[in-house]
Amino acid sequence: MTGNMAHLTLAFGLLGNIVSFMVFLAPIPTFYKVYKKKSTEGFQSAPYVVGLFSAMLWIYYALLKSNVLLLITINSVGCFIETLYICFFLIYAPKKSRMESLKLIVLLIVVGFGLIVVLTQFFASGVTRGVIVGWICLVFSLCVFVAPLGVLRQVIKTKSVEYMPILLSVALTLSAVMWFFYGLLLGDFNIAIPNVLGFTFGIIQMILYFVYKNKKPIIYEKTFKFEEKVTKMEEQRIPEFKDTKSIDVVKLKGMMPVEILPGDGKYAHNANYTVVEPQALQNMPNHTIEVGA
Repeated sequence: MTGNMAHLTLAFGLLGNIVSFMVFLAPIPTFYKVYKKKSTEGFQSAPYVVGLFSAMLWIYYALLKSNVLLLITINSVGCFIETLYICFFLIYAPKKSRMESLKLIVLLIVVGFGLIVVLTQFFASGVTRGVIVGWICLVFSLCVFVAPLGVLRQVIKTKSVEYMPILLSVALTLSAVMWFFYGLLLGDFNIAIPNVLGFTFGIIQMILYFVYKNKKPIIYEKTFKFEEKVTKMEEQRIPEFKDTKSIDVVKLKGMMPVEILPGDGKYAHNANYTVVEPQALQNMPNHTIEVGA
């Protein structure tokens, strides 16, 4: 029975290593775009710094334990890959983003991780040290798994799964399942408990993906309605533009070059003038001249 449990533990540990390795490789397309454009654009370094910090924490925890070698292997690979991502980001990031990333690295990796190691080494010993570090890993992992709540809220609000890649969600869910059973079979609840939350959020993400994948995003609906409204306004304005091409002449007598002859009450003309009776000019109706488009 004990041999079967050991085999199952090893199997789940190996599967966890494989799936987690795939998750670590997931950002490669992102960094390929960065390399092609020679710019990080709107991408942030925070996920990779947090990933590095998490991997370092789990390695430190595993070194305090005696039977979690597979936890060391995958997180060592994770540290290496996340470090490459961060270096790549710092090369192509603009100055402002680079400085923000360096501040985060100093705060989380140097100060944060450094304090954890120093304090647990000097103020704790034996089993107590492992328990404290285990609780730190548990709390931090729970915070990491809660982070996707912002993505879930965005999906529900916009009815769009554009920023929730299904393959990554599936990989993270499978990883949570493998590490949950690995921790459960080892009797290490610091490993098992956070992955319950990871599995739950992974299932929720996949459900939302299949619910909203064929729905039109709200932003597109608003854009379509706005375009319809603009089109209607343009159609209403077309007759107005046509009307402005009509010129209303109030009185033609104000536009006609005439000359009054003295004494006879008539308008005289020469080669360039027209003679018109005053009574006829006063009774002349208004006219509208249509100008062609």
